[in-house]
Amino acid sequence: MENIKNKNTRFLKEGALIICGVISACFGLKSFLLPSHFIDGGVTGISLLVRALTGWNLSYLIIIINIPFIIMGYKQIGKGFAIKTTIAIALLSIALIVLPFNPITHDKLLIAFFGGFFLGGGIGLAMRGGCVIDGTEVLALYISRNSMLTVGNIILILNIIIFAFAAYFLNIETALYAILTYLSASNTVDFIVNGLEAYTGVTIISEKNDDIKHFIINNMKRGVTVYKGEGGYLEKKDIDIIYTVVTKLEMSKLQSEIRQIDPDAFVVQQQIADLKGGVVKRQALH
Repeated sequence: MENIKNKNTRFLKEGALIICGVISACFGLKSFLLPSHFIDGGVTGISLLVRALTGWNLSYLIIIINIPFIIMGYKQIGKGFAIKTTIAIALLSIALIVLPFNPITHDKLLIAFFGGFFLGGGIGLAMRGGCVIDGTEVLALYISRNSMLTVGNIILILNIIIFAFAAYFLNIETALYAILTYLSASNTVDFIVNGLEAYTGVTIISEKNDDIKHFIINNMKRGVTVYKGEGGYLEKKDIDIIYTVVTKLEMSKLQSEIRQIDPDAFVVQQQIADLKGGVVKRQALH
């Protein structure tokens, strides 16, 4: 019974995120990008570019151009992802037809920034809901598994090609504004997916590890894992290696305290994309 309740709650949460994402993306497109014939990066950018060149309806283009990426998503990620993505893209297509959003401004800089902001917000919310309304990441994942390129490199190459086509077939000014739109959208996606509380894994090697460990546990209320290691360069035996996870907002506080306790401490930071359970999730921010 508890499992059914949890599944229903998760289903409702994901559904709400996807619907909010579709509305946000539709607002960004209809109120900012479409009236000024601006484009973005990714698959949405391809759809906008084709629309600008042909005049075809964006609602149909979004569905048609995303079909190959939905198939890739089915093969690479799974059936559930493909079904939710299909529904989300269909909802976006319908929203572009029925939602009565009107142009907000004619200032090109505002259009580029806020168009990217709301479109990126929609993409990010949909990703939090377990699907995508832009198939760029799916394509990048598919190619990266069959080549030496990383996902980030593939997305960058794809967008360079899109902006180059925009510069050639439209004009350089539109391509430059498209880059601003893409930067705004990508940063918004990153913020929504990773959140303000992006997590950082911190590895600390210090002669005063007990003091540092005491501060993390008692002052920051965070968990600590201690590994037993051995120094290679100085050939030191039995070195304690402290590992902890803190939020981005707490990182400066931890760094400052480590510098006070041991200025010679060796500290390595690693960004963590996701985290489940543990002390970090249970404690409130200070």
